[in-house]
Amino acid sequence: MFDQNDKKDRSGIQVIARAAAILRTLKEERSGLSLGQIARRVDLPRSTVQRITGALSTERFIIQDPNGGGFRLGPELGAFAEAANFNIIERCRAILNDITQKTGETTDLAVLRNGGMIFLDQVPGLHRLRTVSSVGEVFPLTTTANGLACLALMTQNEAQPLIEHETAGKLSKGEVEALRAKLNDIRAKGLAYDMNEHTDGISAIGFAFRDLSGNYHAISVPVPTMRFADIKPLLETTLREAHEKVLAEFSFDQ
Repeated sequence: MFDQNDKKDRSGIQVIARAAAILRTLKEERSGLSLGQIARRVDLPRSTVQRITGALSTERFIIQDPNGGGFRLGPELGAFAEAANFNIIERCRAILNDITQKTGETTDLAVLRNGGMIFLDQVPGLHRLRTVSSVGEVFPLTTTANGLACLALMTQNEAQPLIEHETAGKLSKGEVEALRAKLNDIRAKGLAYDMNEHTDGISAIGFAFRDLSGNYHAISVPVPTMRFADIKPLLETTLREAHEKVLAEFSFDQ
């Protein structure tokens, strides 16, 4: 006998999947998309997209540009993102503390947002001479350990637009090849390095991971360059151990 409840369940799951596809499409197009553009990208009838976007708009998950710029992600998703950030901070704080206790150095947690690395949390180092960054500060991707670690975790198709946007296409062919080689090396070793590239006198080492929502995060340790070489082996060992804890204890997907 046919189960009407089962039919409703499958229909509900399909609607959720379609809504998720629409939200992901809008995430990739921050300037907004029309109903027709959304329908083409998610391969759904325009009428279906109109019904789903109407429901998403009611819940403020998406908004329509009053000047006719189409639909884009709404403020309610920002609130969810903030809640997710808080959750990540709480869950990673013990790991940050452990790294600082073992190395004596400052440990940072950052998230990739809008083409930059935003600092979410920091445990200050134990030395008098230590590096400090403000929570909320934004660092670039191509010259920092945390940014490079995130780029290396992506496919080339994901990473390339971010690189081109940040460098404004000003890298020479040789510089592009060198950056690709560096990202391949990071993928092979699991750790990224910044040797005075972002700030003269400061070097850093870090690794990246994705949370269950697919957001890119990085844990990194910036160190005054004058003592980086001496502490580098300890940093590498400690961060590899921390990486394993992130993957095993929190089941983050890499």
